[in-house]
Amino acid sequence: MQAPDTPPEGSIATERRGTVLLIGINRPAKYNGFTPPMFRQLAEAYTLLDDDPALRVGVLHAFGRHFTAGLDLPTIAPLMRRGEKAIPLGLVEPTDLGTPEYRRRTKPMVVAVKGITYTLGIELMLAADVVVAADDCRFSQLEVKRGIMATGGATLRMAERAGLGNAMLHLLTGDEFGSAEALRLNFVQRVVPAGHELDEALRIAEKIAAQAPLAVVATRLNALKAVEEGPLAAMQEFVATQQQLANSDDAREGVLSFIERRPPRFSGH
Repeated sequence: MQAPDTPPEGSIATERRGTVLLIGINRPAKYNGFTPPMFRQLAEAYTLLDDDPALRVGVLHAFGRHFTAGLDLPTIAPLMRRGEKAIPLGLVEPTDLGTPEYRRRTKPMVVAVKGITYTLGIELMLAADVVVAADDCRFSQLEVKRGIMATGGATLRMAERAGLGNAMLHLLTGDEFGSAEALRLNFVQRVVPAGHELDEALRIAEKIAAQAPLAVVATRLNALKAVEEGPLAAMQEFVATQQQLANSDDAREGVLSFIERRPPRFSGH
């Protein structure tokens, strides 16, 4: 894909492909390093995905050779020292941490990563639902090399995905590792030849978008609850959630399409 014109501080580009929203990180001359305006625009794009009923799935990708080198520290450090965030209150938080006064994403997000994928890049992909990695990826959670701590979710999700020892290995050394290691640690779900990562991410997103939207959101949120609050908390929602879904137009369409032996036409109602 061709990158749109890029202001010096970078930007986030969005493109609709039917029910899929492509969200592109656009500052390739600076390895897509994130500035405050980029943080704000990313949150706005995630909020658009959640708020627009015509959109069902998001795909996060990047222009240029690399996903992102992470934070543009000269522009972000002043905010850190003041304890401030670059994202306005009330928007969807791209790292999906449940921070007070920010919203959590409900719709699925697929991420395509490539080349340098450092710090925030890893945290954005761990906060998503499905990650497709190019085989040329270079990952590093290197905050300890800059005298700071990863606060976008890596300290939580690396251990949850890979076990505490594996998380400590990479968090405490800030070492660089490749796509094969990321796959072994369950940080990514697919590894494809470089240049094919966005196509594969779109293929997965379109397959998700073809399913019943209410059921997709409910399934995602229940699985997330099981991870964050435990299986018992997730099980307590089974009956009420299933009853609500079973009374939806999409559930009726699901039964009718089965009887008529045709692909379903889901409306999200």
